[in-house]
Amino acid sequence: MTGSIVNYKIIIKKDTIEIAEQFSKIVIEKIKKKRGKFSLALSGGSTPAAIFKYLAENHSSNIDWTKVLLFWGDERCVHPGSDESNYKMAYENLISQVDLPITNVFRIRGEHDPVEEAEYYSDLIRDKIKKKHKLPRFDLIMLGLGTDGHTASIFPDQIDLLHSDKICEVAVHPESGQQRITFTGKVINNAGTVIFLVQGKSKSKIAAAILNGSDENNKYPAAHIKPAYGELIWLLDNQAAAKLK
Repeated sequence: MTGSIVNYKIIIKKDTIEIAEQFSKIVIEKIKKKRGKFSLALSGGSTPAAIFKYLAENHSSNIDWTKVLLFWGDERCVHPGSDESNYKMAYENLISQVDLPITNVFRIRGEHDPVEEAEYYSDLIRDKIKKKHKLPRFDLIMLGLGTDGHTASIFPDQIDLLHSDKICEVAVHPESGQQRITFTGKVINNAGTVIFLVQGKSKSKIAAAILNGSDENNKYPAAHIKPAYGELIWLLDNQAAAKLK
């Protein structure tokens, strides 16, 4: 990927509430500045769940939700009613709590055939998201960080997904064997802003390995997320940041 990161920040906050406050501040500012629709790709996990709940409770009326287009950076191949569904978590904590038009919500249909759905979702993104540098350019992509260094559903044993020319691919969880649909690395790295959300003591070792620039960096998919012509923000709590230099 050519180009360079326009802006790179590491922000450390005390706890979940402060992370939610900071994330909300960033998103609100960007939505207000954006002319037209604002494309936001969500992630799953406990930290995003807390952020969605915070947004719904504190910013249901001061965000123009009609401007927001919601997508997902990855999804488990499960029914939307499953407790494992990233869509279900976002629906319960955010979508159903704010005035967001359902026509602005574009979920990955995890109950469908994974290969066919990856192609369908890729076509949907091509149709809805404007391109820059010949790739869809999301305004903001949320990402988590696994203790193995994975992000979205790009795992260390499938690191080739970082370099795929497709928009979405089918990934397989290395331990459970569960199939997932994920954005590829090129799409993530073409976003206007990418925000990693990292919390907890269990994430401190991998966060340090990536952000301190360890010799093993290349084997961690998250270390390859460096948005070309975009902004990269790592938003961590004190426990996750404990081993940073």
